[in-house]
Amino acid sequence: MKRLLCIVGSMNAGGAETLLMKIYRQLDRSKYQMDFAVAVSEEGIYDREIKSYGGRIYHISPKSAGLVKNFNDIKKLVHKEQYESVLRVSQHSLSALELLAAWMGGAKIRGFRSSNSNTTTGGGMDLKLHKLCMFMPRLFANVRIAPSTEAAEFMFGKGCIKKGKAVLLHNAVDVDYFSYKETGRQKIREEFHIEDKFVVGHIGRFNQQKNHSFLLDVFAEVVKQLDDAVLMLVGKGELEQNIKEKAMQLGIQDKVIFTGIRQDIPDLLSAMDIFVFPSLYEGMPNTVIEAQANGLKCIVADTITREADISGLVEYLPLDIKTWVDAICKGKSMHQNQKANFEANKYDIQSITKEFVQMLIKG
Repeated sequence: MKRLLCIVGSMNAGGAETLLMKIYRQLDRSKYQMDFAVAVSEEGIYDREIKSYGGRIYHISPKSAGLVKNFNDIKKLVHKEQYESVLRVSQHSLSALELLAAWMGGAKIRGFRSSNSNTTTGGGMDLKLHKLCMFMPRLFANVRIAPSTEAAEFMFGKGCIKKGKAVLLHNAVDVDYFSYKETGRQKIREEFHIEDKFVVGHIGRFNQQKNHSFLLDVFAEVVKQLDDAVLMLVGKGELEQNIKEKAMQLGIQDKVIFTGIRQDIPDLLSAMDIFVFPSLYEGMPNTVIEAQANGLKCIVADTITREADISGLVEYLPLDIKTWVDAICKGKSMHQNQKANFEANKYDIQSITKEFVQMLIKG
């Protein structure tokens, strides 16, 4: 059996981690296994599922505890367990240093997946450090992948896809799993007592990138036109309390639902009438892909890659409050079946899993 070691921050419900789990569920686990090296001590949301499939979870030192210790942990792990294939998933070029450690530990296939099109908002030391270290993923990784052209060029340089120096691996989904289901819609609407409401939905971590503050400003204007509207926010994050406080300041706290992290994403999507995503930047947003698989109309920021529209259901808008209010108030989604679109554009998880195995495990 061949095993792939995936190095991630933690196995929680982020976009990159969720994609890895979608692929893992599709693997022929009698031939291939995926193990995970995480830089946290606490249990991640996917840890138990990973272990139930026969995967292993290793806890390594985070780079914040010292680059040398982090480097040595990975080198020793790869050498001890004799991993030939290692994948690092990150939005920062410095993370490729861990692939050098894997190389020195004996890994022959060293993949780097760029997970975003930026590392920080408005510049700053993170971005400067990223640019300084951009030689690392190009030098230490011999398999370079990204979910979009923007995410690829951010990590591997301008024109890297056309030059064959990196390849696109789509953020695919199991379309049948994410498709609209009336039973799921009823279940969620009954749970939150929103049976007769117009549900505006968003899924994403509460951080600066996801731009929840702008979304609240928009929704505060939406409710002036649509009294039956509610805003459903799915996820957790460091700015969640700030957003709750702002909802109170705007006087819309009774119309905003904070669900926390949930496992029943297809049901939540089925309960929504429109999906909104005002991120300041993205690599390729998983949740926008999932929302389209559910047949939802998606209103997204024009900062997001045009490659995210694989269904014709995505409307790109500048981050202007009135423009977003008008678009949201136009009406509900039809929850159209999207299976044919996803298969034609190679966004079905079965196709992507085959590519993933060929590139990163078989070599």
